Amino acid sequence: MRLISSLFVLLWAVTVEAKPLTVCTEASPDGFDVVQYNSLTTTNASADVLFNRLIDYDAATGKLVPSLAEKWEISPDGLSYTFTLKKNVAFHSTDYFKPTRALNADDVVFTFNRMLDSNHPWHKSAPNGYPHAQTFQLPKHIKAVKKIDAQTVRFELNAPEATFSALLTMGFASIYSAEYANQLLAAGKTSDLNSKPIGTGPFVLKSYQKDSTIRFDVSSQYFGNKPKIDKLIYAITPDASVRVQKLKAGECQIALSPKPQDVLAARQDKSIQVIETPAFSTAFIAFNSQHKPFDNVKVRQALNHAFDKKAYLKQVFDGTATAADGPYPPNTWGYINLEDYKYDPAKAKQLLAEAGFPNGFSTTVWIRPAGSTLNPNPRAGGELLQADLAKIGVKAELKVIEWGELIKRAKAGEHDMLFMGWSGDNGDPDNFLTPQFACSSVESGLNFARYCDPQLDKLITNGKKTADQTARTKLYETAQKIIHDQALWIPLAHPIAAVLAKPNVSGYKISPFSRQDFSNVIVK
Repeated sequence: MRLISSLFVLLWAVTVEAKPLTVCTEASPDGFDVVQYNSLTTTNASADVLFNRLIDYDAATGKLVPSLAEKWEISPDGLSYTFTLKKNVAFHSTDYFKPTRALNADDVVFTFNRMLDSNHPWHKSAPNGYPHAQTFQLPKHIKAVKKIDAQTVRFELNAPEATFSALLTMGFASIYSAEYANQLLAAGKTSDLNSKPIGTGPFVLKSYQKDSTIRFDVSSQYFGNKPKIDKLIYAITPDASVRVQKLKAGECQIALSPKPQDVLAARQDKSIQVIETPAFSTAFIAFNSQHKPFDNVKVRQALNHAFDKKAYLKQVFDGTATAADGPYPPNTWGYINLEDYKYDPAKAKQLLAEAGFPNGFSTTVWIRPAGSTLNPNPRAGGELLQADLAKIGVKAELKVIEWGELIKRAKAGEHDMLFMGWSGDNGDPDNFLTPQFACSSVESGLNFARYCDPQLDKLITNGKKTADQTARTKLYETAQKIIHDQALWIPLAHPIAAVLAKPNVSGYKISPFSRQDFSNVIVK
């Protein structure tokens, strides 16, 4: 009896010691129905904390690992993927939904058919469409999603797809509750899925105040290792300097997306931890090739020559990024070293004259109001570009647009030039090529260059048809050369992903994909 009592006291003490974790984040999410959106901010606030996928990507090992599926098999012809689900995985129980059953194959079928089938009763519930599903052409590639039995589901493809498994690790592939969806549909409240989410993840949404705070409770029924904190709070703080101030004041224990200057200062500050890794991401300026004069390749090449990227990297990233010359980082397989456009205003003027613009032209450059990992100082970067373009006769008006509105309007193709960044999710080069350069991505809006070229599109498509990495590499090398020669972007930087934390925080592992996992964090 004494042993049992002592064990109870010990367990009670461990529970009491669990503390809340407050994370200073840079922006409000677009919503919590992650399939509708493509921003990393939204993924971090929904897919990463509230949901799970069938499988995950382990960045440390570079391998796919089980999540909701305990195992999976791929047929020899590459046309079917069969997943066996874990048993007794619970969906969140809240004041607005009480699940009556555990996760089963119906939930997987609902999750994907909602995106794939235009006749599905839930398909039109996403006013923004399904950008990732559209970009990766899943309705075309997936022939059927079938329930084999309660714990088994099979994806049947129309053709082999080398990237299919990796796609299932992305945030948009999070699994939803079919039972909850049926409840909302019957009540005529489908929009609640975006504000009152139900998932299987380690945390449950408690409350959300736009531009202020998101509060999460720990899920008592989480199937994985229970988080070692008792609450998770996102303190939405757009200004990076203010995030650092809050960290130092103890108002948050982790600060995301610090400015490079803050990272450099924190490395010398014993009261702050700097947790960092090379990011699988690229910062760039996109030209809208559907807007004149950016439909002219010589204009795009001219502006590449006109921008002093070395000065930009020094002022904006200050040693926390490497220069980019193409779409994805050097640590990506299939990467080739491209000869970057050298800073040469005279060459830029020559190309403009050849394009029919000897006296330059007027245009607009869109920037976001607050900094991020991929754009630490939007105003400074925009002003540097503006000044360099003025030297060759191009008058560029800076337009500062709130992040959510900027993304929405850029996806609609309203921009001329746009400071943007892209982070891959799974280490595969296609995670950059399809979203940013495929023809299908023009329609979904993720292709910010708005460029559709049959030759480039065929290279990207053929690269996904074979699992032979050598063959894929050759195709992607040619694709990178086309992207470079067409000057669809001004590639800027491959930043270091950094997070600042208090010394009493342990267990946080930074992701090269800028995804967030707080389930193993301990606050002492």
